[in-house]
Amino acid sequence: MKGYGMIAVDQPGWIEKEKPVAGPLDAIVRPIAVAPCSSDTHALHGGIGERTNLILGHEAVGEIVEVGELVTRFKAGDKVVVACTTPDWLQPAVQGKYNAHDNGAMQSFKFLGSKDGVMAEYFHVNQADANLVLLPEGMKPEAALMTVDMMSTGFHATELAEVEYGDSVVVIGIGPVGLMAVAGAQLKGAGRIMVVGTRPNCVKIAKEYGATDVISYKDGDIVGQVMTLVPGGVDKVIIAGGNQETFAQAVSMAKAGGVIANVNFFDPTDVLTMPAYLWGLGMANKDIRGGFCPGGALRIEKLLNIVKYGRVDTTKLITHTFHGFESMEEAFKLMDEKPSDLIKPVVLID
Repeated sequence: MKGYGMIAVDQPGWIEKEKPVAGPLDAIVRPIAVAPCSSDTHALHGGIGERTNLILGHEAVGEIVEVGELVTRFKAGDKVVVACTTPDWLQPAVQGKYNAHDNGAMQSFKFLGSKDGVMAEYFHVNQADANLVLLPEGMKPEAALMTVDMMSTGFHATELAEVEYGDSVVVIGIGPVGLMAVAGAQLKGAGRIMVVGTRPNCVKIAKEYGATDVISYKDGDIVGQVMTLVPGGVDKVIIAGGNQETFAQAVSMAKAGGVIANVNFFDPTDVLTMPAYLWGLGMANKDIRGGFCPGGALRIEKLLNIVKYGRVDTTKLITHTFHGFESMEEAFKLMDEKPSDLIKPVVLID
């Protein structure tokens, strides 16, 4: 079969491989909609270490072509939504608070971490009954596609931050994950939602999702701007983008007793530091949390319900739509280049 990914670090291209084989609990899926992600481009440029001949992609809606003999919930021909994080549910670690770390940190992220991804003619899903969801009747594949990572990760940021009714919240970075964090904070009842970003299309959608204030680094120090709006600091800060300097800025914005929640991938070479006084010399009760997107069917079913019943329109994230399997290359390159008008590209194969 054919797939698109990284031949080696900084060498993208088409790759020929054997079609994957389903184990007794697994499924083989043919993609009908995929979305390249910045995590994929991060991997291409060495963000997950040396990899060769790795098919990329972890966001997909597809059609099942084969199931293992022990699969009971699905059959060939079913249209399914594929969680980007597919835990091994037989591991004791998934019985804890977070299921993303079945065999170690982020090891439930199979598609990018330990096997080929979804940008292929066929891809493998482990433990299909626990990691796949039927595409809801009448829902566009691209709308469902935005739940598997962008929405799930953005909403996880609000879960880590424990956003509550009336909270003041800052979301740093309003790419697709940050925008979903804004939507999630609004659904959780946040009062004031401030966003840090400059791209006009992202700012527009952030406001549609519930942002009340826009902070731009072009207008000066973002910490100073936030502290002017909310003297003493905000209840919750979500890091959905930025660099190593963003960490200290986020801690600065949070009030005593506040929470800083990170879902941003930092670079392996980044060193996260902050002056001790920003943390009240360790006594300010500022909680600092970082977490990876949870997985599994139940989570995706719940997110699909939010879309199905009109709580959030995920298609607002999609700025570029491509058609046909071969266009994966063009869509991936666009994601890598990140032009100013890009939020999220989608490839529709059927």
